[in-house]
Amino acid sequence: MSKLTLVGFGSCVSAALVTSLTFSLPTLSHEKGKISRTIAVNGRGVEMIATSSSRVNIGVLVEAKTSEYAQKQAATRSAAVVKYLRSNAVEKLQTTGIALNPVYKYTNNVRQITGYRATNQVTFSVNTERMGKILDGVVKAGATQINNISFTATDKAIADAQKKALQEAVQNAQSQAQVVLTSLQLTPKEVVNITINSGNTAPPPIFRNNVAAAAPEATTPVIAGQQRVEASVTLTIRY
Repeated sequence: MSKLTLVGFGSCVSAALVTSLTFSLPTLSHEKGKISRTIAVNGRGVEMIATSSSRVNIGVLVEAKTSEYAQKQAATRSAAVVKYLRSNAVEKLQTTGIALNPVYKYTNNVRQITGYRATNQVTFSVNTERMGKILDGVVKAGATQINNISFTATDKAIADAQKKALQEAVQNAQSQAQVVLTSLQLTPKEVVNITINSGNTAPPPIFRNNVAAAAPEATTPVIAGQQRVEASVTLTIRY
């Protein structure tokens, strides 16, 4: 059988993490009845990429003495907010919540309704560079809540990062195998199995912020972070 030299065994990937090394006990190979010895190595690669798009959930909250008035005011303010968002060409605009609930007060363990609380929520996406101005605009239009802002990279940037992370994962697995086999004075021969594990493209952490006052004169600063893209691969190598 021809020998396969593993390229990149000597490389070192700083972003990759060592996860596992597994030696298999000698078993009978189906090929020519020879004893086959293998090592299974799991390698991981990590890429950090800049984000460019923001997705945010905003809401209108109104409290009033009657349910009808609370709902009417929430609807009026929400309509103004949606009109503003559409005029500013945001993307993926959709309603994510509508609620109307009584507000209670307890006196001597007796519950009494003191009013009603109506809420309307919408979610949308926009380029991060525009997000600060958009947030100030929706507050002026009537929004009273800003929730769950998250940042993400473009689909192309994520796809490119996944490829790089996968290459790092392969190099990391080869590097681990080389260290172990060299220490045991063994020689790698060929890769007999490859398993590509599911990757992870987690966006930066989401933060919450509620507002109840008018927007300040200065534009609200919105600074996007980086997105972590991971990939892992398991190589089974005969030695």
